[in-house]
Amino acid sequence: MVVQMEQVSLKREGKWILHDINWKIEKGEHWILFGLNGSGKTSLLNMLNAEYFPTNGHLTVVGLEFGKTILGEKLRTKIGLVSSSLQDKLYSSDNAFEIVLSGAFASIGLYETPSDEMRERAIGLLKDMGCFEYANRKYETLSQGEKQRVLIARALMGNPQLLILDEPANGLDFIAREQLLEAISGMIGHSKGKVPTIIYVTHHIDEILPCFNKTLLLKKGEVFASGDTAKMISSEQLTEFFDLPVQVIWQNGRPLLSKRI
Repeated sequence: MVVQMEQVSLKREGKWILHDINWKIEKGEHWILFGLNGSGKTSLLNMLNAEYFPTNGHLTVVGLEFGKTILGEKLRTKIGLVSSSLQDKLYSSDNAFEIVLSGAFASIGLYETPSDEMRERAIGLLKDMGCFEYANRKYETLSQGEKQRVLIARALMGNPQLLILDEPANGLDFIAREQLLEAISGMIGHSKGKVPTIIYVTHHIDEILPCFNKTLLLKKGEVFASGDTAKMISSEQLTEFFDLPVQVIWQNGRPLLSKRI
C-alpha cells in the first residue's frame, strides 16, 4: 500500500479543512485527485508530504506511519513532488541538467558531487521527458512547459515510490499542455513497471489521461466518491458532484466536459 488514510481529518486555525478522508492507493495504480478550488486538495497534499499532520485518524505513506515514525528526509526521498511552490524555490541560474541532478539529493541546488551513475540517470530522464535538447540552458530561460518537464525529471531522480504532480499543466497554453501530457503518458507507457505510483492533481477534466485508472473526487474537504475513473468521470456522477447538469463525452480515451442545456 503506497497511501493509506483512515478517517483522516485536519483542523487548521480552528477550522476543519478535511473531514474523515478514507483513501487507499496500491502500488501500480495511478490516481487523479479532482476537486474545485477550495476543496482541500492542497491541504491533502501537504499531509502526504508531512507538512501537516492529521488532527484525527491514521495516515501511512510509502510504509511510514505518521505519529509512529520519524519522517522528514526519510519521507521526502520516497516522494517526488512537482508543484508551483517548488518551482519558486529553485535557483533560476542553474541549468536544466543541474536542476535534475539536484533531485538525487532532494536538495534545492547542487551542493554535492554527483556520481557518474547519477549523471547517466539524469541524461536518461531528460531524454524520456523530451527536454534533453535544452539540458544546458538556464532554468530561467525555459518556457513554463519546459520547466514542468524538467521538474518531473528531477522528481524521478531519487527513484521515488510516489510521484505527486500538483496541477502541472496550470497556466500552459494548449500546445504546451498537450506536449506535457504526452510526455507524462509516454513516461508511464514506456516504463515497463518502473515508474512510481502517480497522483495527478487537477480541476480540469480534459487533462485526464487513459493511464490514470483511478479517481478521487474531493468536495468541501470530503471524499465525494472514489473508484475507477470511467465511473467517476461520467455525466451522472459529475452532475451530482457539481450540482449542475453536465455532459461528459469520451474521445480518444479522454473526457470532455460541457454544461447540459
